[in-house]
Amino acid sequence: MRLKSYFSGTVEAAMDLARKELGDEALLVNARPATPETRSLGAFEVVFGLPDGFREPPARVTGPAAATAGASQDRLMQEVTELKRQMERMGQSLRYPRALPASGSLESAMYQRLMDADLEPALAQQAAQGTPLEDLFETCATLGRSATRTKNAGVTAPRAVVALIGPPGAGKTTTLIKLAARYGLTSRRPAQIISIDVNRIAAADQLRTLAAIVGIGCDVVETPAALAQVIEEHRNKDFVFIDTPGFGGAEMNDAQELAALLASHTEMDTHLVLPASMKAPDLARTMDRYEMFSPHKLIFTKMDETESFGPLINESSRRSLPISFLSAGQNIPDDIEPASKQEIAQRVRGRELLSLGATA
Repeated sequence: MRLKSYFSGTVEAAMDLARKELGDEALLVNARPATPETRSLGAFEVVFGLPDGFREPPARVTGPAAATAGASQDRLMQEVTELKRQMERMGQSLRYPRALPASGSLESAMYQRLMDADLEPALAQQAAQGTPLEDLFETCATLGRSATRTKNAGVTAPRAVVALIGPPGAGKTTTLIKLAARYGLTSRRPAQIISIDVNRIAAADQLRTLAAIVGIGCDVVETPAALAQVIEEHRNKDFVFIDTPGFGGAEMNDAQELAALLASHTEMDTHLVLPASMKAPDLARTMDRYEMFSPHKLIFTKMDETESFGPLINESSRRSLPISFLSAGQNIPDDIEPASKQEIAQRVRGRELLSLGATA
């Protein structure tokens, strides 16, 4: 669904303008006083949702209103995402309606420490009152979706088709090489790397160089259709690792065709790669944007660049997605490890909290 704003002196006038232009298919999303930045366009703003595939008539709005439409839509999308997240938090609170720990108690100290680690309040409350942190999220350090192929000798072996997706700068390419070296090269099982990241300058050359260093073949394709064909051509490989472009917030429309392919491919094991150092609200918004890819697991990179690990548990719990791997540093293939509940929970709790629990 796309969003579009209309401004006028009254809510009724703005709604009337929207209905005349969009017809009855448009859905009213919000109505409110205009912000100081947009007040020159009208005293009130109404926001309508347009269903996918809806074709708007030629725009009638000109001048300042037309110039601000794109910026207003982006801002509204962010507000809708934030509202959705707040509703999810409210739902958690309703599911676990416990009183906050009394001030000065051990539970209170634990609760505050978990809140300082940016753990969601509802999750921190459960953990402070006795629920193990390890029970609040999932891990699954595997590659592939348990598909098999038949070798010449008639023996079946697991085949893993693994795609790494994520925002620009998340570390997808380095992480992919680490996984390919550790699980393909060291196990002496045939592997292949495929890149569809043709957006970044010299990205393909960089990946070819890294692939050559670790001794794994590398193909570069330009379209999702070509990607599907090359995946099939390498059906004899035990591991196929796919590097994808990093799509920013304003580029997600360009990602739809690739997202549809990855989401519909029966063998695809899609890992969403996210920096652990990303601020919690930005992390949640990024996950919302990449929902179209239907990821199966989460990989967190840049673990050495933050001391707040609560958001890892927040997002795994919120999306019911397991965390597969944790990465820190650039060393290939050493600086990556399978995710474990104990390790992540210990990072969130911190040493101070562990000491408190030991002396209680």
